[in-house]
Amino acid sequence: MSQQIIRDVEKEGLKASPPQFAIGDTVGVHVKIQEGDKERIQIFTGTVIGRKGRGINEKFTVRRIVSGEGVERIFPLHSPKIGKIEVVRSGVTRRAKLYFLRDRVGKRTKLKERRGAKAIHVAGEETVPAAESKE
Repeated sequence: MSQQIIRDVEKEGLKASPPQFAIGDTVGVHVKIQEGDKERIQIFTGTVIGRKGRGINEKFTVRRIVSGEGVERIFPLHSPKIGKIEVVRSGVTRRAKLYFLRDRVGKRTKLKERRGAKAIHVAGEETVPAAESKE
């Protein structure tokens, strides 16, 4: 009974259609920033190196290099401060967490790009349509 009550309360805070992206994708996160009485949007562009949590508690980590220093930010997926998330490019990965990118510098931080057919993201699972056979 208490779990049902918690789920009902959490439903109010969930986004109706959360953005679909995968680990390894380069994304632009539009963050609303309050400065005094003004509000503006700042874009944080980087590679998604991890996701964790479920429901209202789901978070994702984005990493980018600024002036030779690695910067990571953890964003709550369902936060009202996040305007939208744009997928700039899709990366090919074989791991759930890309923490090995922290040790890399320069061109070695680039991931292979998913080419050809667009990836379809369905409820957190990633599937790529089968390529047409060459005849």
